[in-house]
Amino acid sequence: MHRAINLSRRQFALGAGLAAATGATGMIYAMETSVHAMDNGIHPPGMPWTHRSTFGALDIGSVRRGWEVYKQVCQACHHLRYFVNFRHFCDYRFPFMTEEEAKVEASEFLVDDIDDKGQPIRREAKLNDAVPPPYQFPGGRWLGEWGLPQNNNKAAAAANNGALPPELSLMISARTTHHHRGDDYIYCLLNGYFDPPAGIKLDEGKAYNPYFPGGLISMPQQLFDEGIEYKDGTPATQAQQAKDVTNFLTWCSIRSYNDTGKRWALELLLLLPLFGAILVYGKRNAWDVKSRRRRSRGATMVSISNREALQQHPLLLASTRYPAARL
Repeated sequence: MHRAINLSRRQFALGAGLAAATGATGMIYAMETSVHAMDNGIHPPGMPWTHRSTFGALDIGSVRRGWEVYKQVCQACHHLRYFVNFRHFCDYRFPFMTEEEAKVEASEFLVDDIDDKGQPIRREAKLNDAVPPPYQFPGGRWLGEWGLPQNNNKAAAAANNGALPPELSLMISARTTHHHRGDDYIYCLLNGYFDPPAGIKLDEGKAYNPYFPGGLISMPQQLFDEGIEYKDGTPATQAQQAKDVTNFLTWCSIRSYNDTGKRWALELLLLLPLFGAILVYGKRNAWDVKSRRRRSRGATMVSISNREALQQHPLLLASTRYPAARL
């Protein structure tokens, strides 16, 4: 009886300790989560992007419309620094327009260059040229190291109340964290401008966006219903513009490995049964050869051992020669 009481006390103490540890862990997690949410704002929800599925790809039409949004709205302040040339628009890996259309798009931009005599000139952009930045250096110095377009950051900050507009070619990858994806963040940010709640004071040149860390952002709202006109006649709502420019920035950020990697994976999956059949056939053939060699080697060893035993024992040798002697 006394032993049973001690056992029940131990079980009760163990259960109480586990419950206390679980409650303390839950409280600490809730406190950490609440502090993180207040510091970083609202985490954007996941959106049903076509390129998220296993065999899905970027929406080509949306990417092209996103280029129109970038050209008419975003390009006034932001630039595409890392390896976004006009020839990539018609590249074989993931084009969203023809070569002739890409040439027309490039001709709408003027870039600084030097002529055959070394004098600075301005000419129309070509397919091999990078998308020029909005704030260029005077005198034709708009290409920096590795041929990357160099933005005049001082002029950009001076034109935007001291806030430097970020580079956008890798923005999707840069804003991808363990809490949310970069495309979800950009889409919700562009649609997330609201009036500030009570108690929040906006400084001059600031806007309220709960998806931006801290809630106060230097970029005012840029997308509005019917703010631009699409060439294909798609209604240019604010949500549609945000979706299209997000797809275009996704194309800028992951065009080199997203759809190409999926295509390679699909080709490998189609070839996997053939490789498996070859490996199985080779394995069986190799093991059959080895097993035959082992059986023949074992039979040879047995015959040799039997011969040695017969030579050492004359009676066994006689019994093998004269079966009647066994009796």
